[in-house]
Amino acid sequence: MTNITKPSLLWVFSSPTRILAFGFGSGLAPIAPGTVGTLWAWAIFLIAQYYLSITTILCLIALGILLGCWICGKVSEELGKKDFGGIVWDEIVAFWLVLALVMPTNIALQILAFALFRLFDALKPSLIGKIDRHFKTLEDSQHQSPSSFKQILWRGFGIIADDLAAALITVIIVVIVQTMVILY
Repeated sequence: MTNITKPSLLWVFSSPTRILAFGFGSGLAPIAPGTVGTLWAWAIFLIAQYYLSITTILCLIALGILLGCWICGKVSEELGKKDFGGIVWDEIVAFWLVLALVMPTNIALQILAFALFRLFDALKPSLIGKIDRHFKTLEDSQHQSPSSFKQILWRGFGIIADDLAAALITVIIVVIVQTMVILY
């Protein structure tokens, strides 16, 4: 396992897994890479919804989550860090899931979804924090170098799991707000 403190643009764009893990470069943002990656995800989703059916989008999200376990785990292994902030694929697929489940909706509710998702992902309250700590604790207790394929997948799942929890909680709140707006 190497230990890269600050990945360069050249390093990221030298491998397809790194390109995806770093959200096509959005994860290289010097400030708040998770927020930048989530904004990138939002823009791509808004474009994709005009060309793809919701079924196709959901299938791509499912594939993105499954492949993301390997992608995030592999790039994390290359970096020598458990959950490097520049790895934003987890934010991307999780926010795509949020949008797929709440759209179509107005811009105000999209902004609410974005703000809630970022808040939950950054602060990791309650269940989200427990999931994040669980996987980081497991990682500490099982670390070997180099990691096996299974460990890389598990590490990647750990990177994605807390974002999926943040997405689920975000969707629940946005759907409640949508329902309240419709009823009143």
